[in-house]
Amino acid sequence: MSINTVEVGHVHADVYEIRVRDHVFAVDQPADAGGSDQAPTPVELFVASLASCVAFYAGRYLGRHGFDRTGLRVRATYHLAADRPARVAEIRITIRPPDGFPAERVAALSAVAGHCTVHNTLTVPPDVSISVG
Repeated sequence: MSINTVEVGHVHADVYEIRVRDHVFAVDQPADAGGSDQAPTPVELFVASLASCVAFYAGRYLGRHGFDRTGLRVRATYHLAADRPARVAEIRITIRPPDGFPAERVAALSAVAGHCTVHNTLTVPPDVSISVG
């Protein structure tokens, strides 16, 4: 089993820099939550991670079966729980296949996309440990 690493460091205020392999991006909070709104929030990236994983799997399905990926769209809507602990309470994903995608293939596309790695991780949660040191 290989170990993958993500590094996060403080930049200023509520802005944090994230390093993944050779990629660098940031997270922040909206202005109305005390941030400077320079980047998505960690929760938005979490939901985007799921949506982009679904899109990737859907795109691979389309390519494997000879369909053009042009026009493939995935939309995620979510809301936070009203009670504690703070968390995402619900995520709804909608896959919009390219124009002309046959209706008889919709169930298969949905099944494949529903088995993306991020979705699998949510349905079979990993062991998570947080330590200081």
